[in-house]
Amino acid sequence: MNIPNPHVIVIFGASGDLTKRKLIPAIHQLFVNHLLPGSFAVLGVSRTELTDEEFRKRMMEFLPGNEETNTQFLNKIYYETIDYELQDDYNKMHNRLQNIRSLLNIPANYLFYLSTPPNLYNIVPEMLALADLNSQSDGFKRLIIEKPFGNNLASAISLNFSLLKNYEENQIYRIDHYLGKETVQNLMVTRFANGIFEPVWNRNFIERVEISSAESLGVEGRGGYYDNSGAMRDMVQNHLLQVVGMVAMEPPVVIEADAIRHEVMKVFQSLRPIKPEELQHQVIRGQYTASTIKGQLVPGYREESGVDPDSHTETFVAMKFYIDNWRWTGVPFFIRTGKKLPTRVTEIVIEFKPTPHHLFDKSGFDQHKSNQLIIRIQPDEGILLKFGMKEPGAGFRVNQVNMDFHYSSIADIQLPSAYERLLLDCLLGDATLFSRRDTVEAAWNFIQPILDAWANDSSIPIYGYPAGTWGPYQSDDLIDGEKTWRYPCKNLADDGLYCEL
Repeated sequence: MNIPNPHVIVIFGASGDLTKRKLIPAIHQLFVNHLLPGSFAVLGVSRTELTDEEFRKRMMEFLPGNEETNTQFLNKIYYETIDYELQDDYNKMHNRLQNIRSLLNIPANYLFYLSTPPNLYNIVPEMLALADLNSQSDGFKRLIIEKPFGNNLASAISLNFSLLKNYEENQIYRIDHYLGKETVQNLMVTRFANGIFEPVWNRNFIERVEISSAESLGVEGRGGYYDNSGAMRDMVQNHLLQVVGMVAMEPPVVIEADAIRHEVMKVFQSLRPIKPEELQHQVIRGQYTASTIKGQLVPGYREESGVDPDSHTETFVAMKFYIDNWRWTGVPFFIRTGKKLPTRVTEIVIEFKPTPHHLFDKSGFDQHKSNQLIIRIQPDEGILLKFGMKEPGAGFRVNQVNMDFHYSSIADIQLPSAYERLLLDCLLGDATLFSRRDTVEAAWNFIQPILDAWANDSSIPIYGYPAGTWGPYQSDDLIDGEKTWRYPCKNLADDGLYCEL
């Protein structure tokens, strides 16, 4: 694997949870696995007053491994207090960076990670540019920007315009940690490297595609933030539509960033707009209510701290939509995501069309149990194939059976975290798994009419569902006929059985 050039990673918002729980552990793991150059440094930047040593002690809590290795890593971490809106502080930070570079013999290669509130996504890059920290004349300068990238279509366009005043598109990395997950990346290999799947990955053989992302947790003290966001903005517009793009894209000419992102953009351009009169039949929103889970009383969303008691913010969304292109015309795509559902799971279900004959109806085989390919993104990452087999004995009694592969079964292989993969890709200048300007705006363009309808039409219902259930029962109405959503367990191959959730 390629090793990045010597560099400094600058983390804005370094005193926050994301830094200590995700970013520093990810950089540490890259260091332990010898995937970083010998000369690198991390500069944490935040408003909080801390010394280098105080910052290192805060970060130590989340570092696994032996003490010697951790000490070596922590000695590469520094800290600078800054007022995000004070230009003099950026000039001071620039001087600190030069001192660190001189001490460790590092060129002017900088990765700026904006782990800050979204209201600073305009301000910090502008201030960096004024301090001449956007120029690539003496080394690369790259920005990683966390979601949410805009709160609506207009704000996303405005943010892109603001960033592109001072940076080239190839300097901007809009991160979506879902795309860093190994099983999401494996989609391309599953589809394009296997002769048993590639020829049937189209409308002629696939009946429907279902993508679910369930969380068993609620808002967990983030009610104030979540009440201004909701499931559509928090999950669908970014994570799940990006997964749709990977599932539905045409094969790229080469495995390179621009080639892959061109194909994802074509998918987004082919999304059939959901008309206002079709909205209630294609999009269901819900909000969890108080319930008892495992003997404990669980409050409803409106009873959560920071949430408006009359809130209409959705904690659950289920959608049915179509992709109007040659490959997918007529194939319904279903998306489902929500909080306080029975288990934490994210997976893709490819359901193939049933055989056209009814040879085995009299044997009791349910023709509605079609062949399915299930790609589990998290947890228990792997792939499950469901198909019919004859039961041993006389006659032709058919049962559905599972053939499964689990990443955990590969000995001595550790799945890298999404942040490990994405940070390393950014340091290497590989933008394949990052969102491009046009795809971000195209995703918002598809979602915005739904958000506008919810905001402007009070007659559109928001359905309650008891915490710990699979959302409003009305979401089943999106699926025609006798079929329904797949209801997965925590373990990939345990569906259809009693399981602990």
